[in-house]
Amino acid sequence: MDTISKYQQITEKIIGDYAQLRYSHGEIERRTVFDREKNHYLLIILGVEGHKMVHGCIVHMEIKGDKIWIHRDGTEDGMAGELLAAGVPKDKIVLGFYTPEKREITDFAVC
Repeated sequence: MDTISKYQQITEKIIGDYAQLRYSHGEIERRTVFDREKNHYLLIILGVEGHKMVHGCIVHMEIKGDKIWIHRDGTEDGMAGELLAAGVPKDKIVLGFYTPEKREITDFAVC
């Protein structure tokens, strides 16, 4: 299995597992959006909380080249930790929600 296919499976599994978690309040669904052609993977929320419509992106990851970019991470535990636990090396994970300067001081890939 090539690296991209492996990373697609890992990313889809992690986001899919998070999508199964239920919100403790409101009528809010978690939905996955997987674009396998362009390698974008999202977890969004959609629903009603009280009298307010709720819609937002919780997680956005992208596979670029041989790295997984985390563009948005609104989870409590963090996607980087999930990727590491799934066997993705630190130098293949880019914390894309940081500026390149801030990425340089992490143990993760800069780009």
